Amino acid sequence: MIRRLLPLLLLVAPLTAQTPAKPGATAAAEDAIIARYRAFAKPRTPVPRGPLTAEELNTIRRFKEVRKSVVYLTSVLLQKDPVTGAVIRKPQASGTGFVWDQYGHVVTNHHVVTAEGPDGLRQGETSLVEVTLSDGKTYQGRLIGWSFAFDIAVIQVFAPLDAMKPIPIGRSDDLQVGQDVLAIGNPFGLDQSLSKGIVSALDRPIPTDYQTQVLKGIQTDAAINPGNSGGPLLDSSGRLVGMNTAIPRATGASVGIGFAIPVDTLNEIVPILIARGQLEPPRMGFTVFSAYDALQMGINRGLVVDSVDPGSPAAKAGLRGVVRNSQGQVVELGDVILAYQGLPLKDEGQLAALLEVAPPGNRVAFDVLRNGRVVELHLDLKTVKAPAKGI
Repeated sequence: MIRRLLPLLLLVAPLTAQTPAKPGATAAAEDAIIARYRAFAKPRTPVPRGPLTAEELNTIRRFKEVRKSVVYLTSVLLQKDPVTGAVIRKPQASGTGFVWDQYGHVVTNHHVVTAEGPDGLRQGETSLVEVTLSDGKTYQGRLIGWSFAFDIAVIQVFAPLDAMKPIPIGRSDDLQVGQDVLAIGNPFGLDQSLSKGIVSALDRPIPTDYQTQVLKGIQTDAAINPGNSGGPLLDSSGRLVGMNTAIPRATGASVGIGFAIPVDTLNEIVPILIARGQLEPPRMGFTVFSAYDALQMGINRGLVVDSVDPGSPAAKAGLRGVVRNSQGQVVELGDVILAYQGLPLKDEGQLAALLEVAPPGNRVAFDVLRNGRVVELHLDLKTVKAPAKGI
């Protein structure tokens, strides 16, 4: 018995015999201690894992089931080099989306596919959307429908339909504060990331970039960071109950509070966007320059009117567009719309959003900057006919 225990005693005894090095100990004494214990270096024996809980097994199962419906989005702006004329690809942002149906439609936030200038003003939707499926393959997508007011966008993805698995749809009107939720997304470009939390509040208004609010928003403490936008919020059954869309604007990073657009809202708006492209507020018969183009003209506020459709409410009200020469170059600036119904405007998306959520009556008012003076124009919408494009 003693012979069997002797090797073990030799291993244990040095550990129990070590005493703290005394102040002023020589380096040689410290080196001796280090060398003594190097001889015992070896991999440690893992402790066997106990069985996973039912809750853990459910979370793992739901993630494996739904991750195939979640996609990684990269938005790209195509611009011409003013010197060489070459088309330049400018990556704008990345985010998340999910497969809505069996026809190749992906849903995400509108701001995921929106380009912004250095001043934060919106330049317009990006030219190209690249969509990476859960298998790592990337396909081209095209923006086919969008809502400014609800911050929702629909992308047609040109991928094999059998490679795109629609996400299971749930309801949001019966959610309870305290129930478990899962968020899947691509925070900071890290694809297929899962976070878990609870519904921490309901009926929260979610502000958009266009001075509107998405009502009945879901508040959750599941970690939501930049890049999670457009990703699914799931219940414990793996059903879509919301689309992660925002974090508190003051921080720009997760602080334990995130917001999601309820799935009941998505189920109402998305089919309309697929069928029509946009919600259908009254059209007034004019087009405006993008915020980026307006800045090139030296205009940093309001909407610069480009063209006005003959016979439209805008034309009858006297709204003026730019004057162009025979080469199509702008030689004279027209009206700059500063406010709609008394509310200051910063870009076209804001006006479109206001018209989506609160369609006007028969008459609307614009404050217009014209030749250095602000004038008020009134548009009669009783007999409005939708133009091919514009507002």
